[in-house]
Amino acid sequence: MTDLATLLEVGGPVAALGGGAAYARARHPGVYWSTVGLPVSTVRLLSSYGSVMEACGLTVAPSRLRVLAVKATTRREVRPVPPRRGIIRPTVTGLRVRLRLAPGQEPADVAASAERLRHAWGVHAVYVTTLKPGVVELRLVGFDVLRRVRMPRKLRPDLLRVPVALREDATPFVRDYRTVPHQLTLGVTLSGKSMYLRHLVAGLARQPVALVGIDCKRGVELAPFAPRLSALATDPEQAAELLPVLIKEMEDRYDLIKARQGIAPSTPDEEITSDIWGLPERERPVPVVLFVDEVAELFLVATKKDEQRRDEMVTQLIRLAQLGRAAGIYLEVCGQRFGAELGKGATMLRAQLTGRVCHRVNDEASAKMALGDIAPEAVSAACAIAPERPGLAVAGDTSGGWSRIRTPYLSLGDAAETCRESAHLVPDLPALKPFRPDAPVRPPAETPGPVVRPRPVTD
Repeated sequence: MTDLATLLEVGGPVAALGGGAAYARARHPGVYWSTVGLPVSTVRLLSSYGSVMEACGLTVAPSRLRVLAVKATTRREVRPVPPRRGIIRPTVTGLRVRLRLAPGQEPADVAASAERLRHAWGVHAVYVTTLKPGVVELRLVGFDVLRRVRMPRKLRPDLLRVPVALREDATPFVRDYRTVPHQLTLGVTLSGKSMYLRHLVAGLARQPVALVGIDCKRGVELAPFAPRLSALATDPEQAAELLPVLIKEMEDRYDLIKARQGIAPSTPDEEITSDIWGLPERERPVPVVLFVDEVAELFLVATKKDEQRRDEMVTQLIRLAQLGRAAGIYLEVCGQRFGAELGKGATMLRAQLTGRVCHRVNDEASAKMALGDIAPEAVSAACAIAPERPGLAVAGDTSGGWSRIRTPYLSLGDAAETCRESAHLVPDLPALKPFRPDAPVRPPAETPGPVVRPRPVTD
C-alpha cells in the first residue's frame, strides 16, 4: 500500500506534466516552446556548439599564435576553431545568434549546413542571413509558425506598406508598393488568393490612398469594399472605359512633374524630381492602387469587336505597368493562370510585374508562369502546397529570392467593416467619380425601448 501511494505521489505529477507538455506541443506550440523547447534547445546549443560546428565542416585550422599559446599554457589538444558565437537572443518563436565567420569561410558554407544544425539542436528550421561581411545571423525557429499564423504585434505602419502574411522564418511579409510597385498573384479557387487580397485592401483602406478595382466576376470579390473604393469596374466593358481614365490621370501627373522640372538656376536640388514623391506635399497627388481580379477575363474574346477592345485594354495595362510608378499608380494583378496563351501582350505585361506570389496551382506550368523566370527553384515549392493549407504561398521577386508565406484568416465581414469605417478617407479624384460604386447604406440600429413603461400623469 505504501509503494502504491508513493507511486501515485511521484508518478501522478510526472504524468500530468508529460500530458500537459504533449497537449501544449500539439495545440499551443508557442506556449510549449516558451516553457520547454527554448530551455532545451539553448542547453543543446551551448553544450554542443563546438562539436556540431566541427561535424558540419564549419571549423578552420587554428592560427600559429593560438597553437603556441595553447601549448605554452596547457597540455590539451589543439582543436579546430569554429565561428565565434555571439549572445543567444530568445524570441517568442525561436532563437537568434550571430556568428563571426573564421578566415576562409563564407555565408554559403553555413547555409549549406542549415539542415544539419536543425537536427543537431532539435528545432523546426534554421535560416541564415548575412548581416555584413564576415557576420551572419542564425535564426532558429522552434515550431511550424505557418500552421497557425499569428502576425507580430509590433509592426510599424507606413504609407503604402501593408503586412499581409507571415514568412516561414517568423518574420512578417510586408507588401511595399514603394519598393515593388507592381505584383502578380496567382492561385486556384480556395487557395487563399482572395484572403491575400482582403488583407491588402483592408490594410490600404486605413491609408490616404485611392483604391480602384477591376473585378470581372461581376464584382463578387471587390464589391463588399465599395465604401472605400474610388472606382470599380465589374465587367470588361466597364474596364474598357475605366482604363483610359487612369491613363489620362497618369499623363496629367507627368505634366505636373514636368512643370516642377522647369529648372531654374536658383532651384534647390531637393525640389528637382522625377516622380511624385519629390513634389511638395501640398502639390503631391494621392497614390492610386489598381486591383485587377481574374485578369484572364480581360483577355478572353468571343468576337472581332471584343478582340479590338482586348488589345486596347492590354496596351493600357502595359502602359500603366511601365510608366505608373513615377506617377504614383501601382498594379496588383490577380488570377488563376497567366501566360502567353491568353493572347498578345500577356507576356509583356507579366514581365513588368516585379513581385510574384504563387498560391496553390493545378499544374506545374502555372507555377512556372509565376516563378519560373525569376526563381526556378521556387517552382517545386509552389507545386508542393497542400490543399489543407489555404493561404500558403511562395513569394518571390526579380532579385531571385523567395520564401514561403501564409496569410492569416480575415473574414469578409471584418474587411468590409474596415472599409466602411474608412469611407471618409476616399480621396477626391474628379476623373474617377463616374466610376464610384454605390455603397450600400447600413440601416441605423434600432434603439431599445424604455425598460419601464411610462405612466400617464392624471389630475
